Amino acid sequence: MDATSLYCEQDGWIGVMAVIDCCTREIVGIDVARRGRAVEAQRALESACLKRFGLIYPNGESRPVLRSDNGKVFTSKSFTGSCKQYGLTQEFITPYTPQQNGLIERFFRSLKEECIWMTNFKTFAQAREAIETWVEFYNTERPHQALGYKSPAKYGAQFGELVA
Repeated sequence: MDATSLYCEQDGWIGVMAVIDCCTREIVGIDVARRGRAVEAQRALESACLKRFGLIYPNGESRPVLRSDNGKVFTSKSFTGSCKQYGLTQEFITPYTPQQNGLIERFFRSLKEECIWMTNFKTFAQAREAIETWVEFYNTERPHQALGYKSPAKYGAQFGELVA
């Protein structure tokens, strides 16, 4: 999981929180909001749990691992409390080593190069719609070299059962 921000001409800075499945590279949770606080990260995380496990509180013997950097949002009491409540194990990368969270960093680079930097967004609504549309394209159509030139959805479909 990670976060980024972008500037909209009329509405100022907005935050984007995303959760990636490290196996399929599918974006399983995203929240585009006017701010980038713990509550927005929690919404993205809830969305990811619902999409991946069908419920907010995954159950089973192994606890899913959520990797993030050491940012204020991900180390806040509110967010860490939510992770515990959802049954997730938090894993933090070493400070100043974004390569340890390379999949989500690469996703944000692609998002910026192929969507955000291509448009001068005037409003939050315009940016949110464009990002959500692009993420749907990313998950269902965009081929990934590391996945044998399949989209995350096509690659994940070969497993039958949901993977985390």
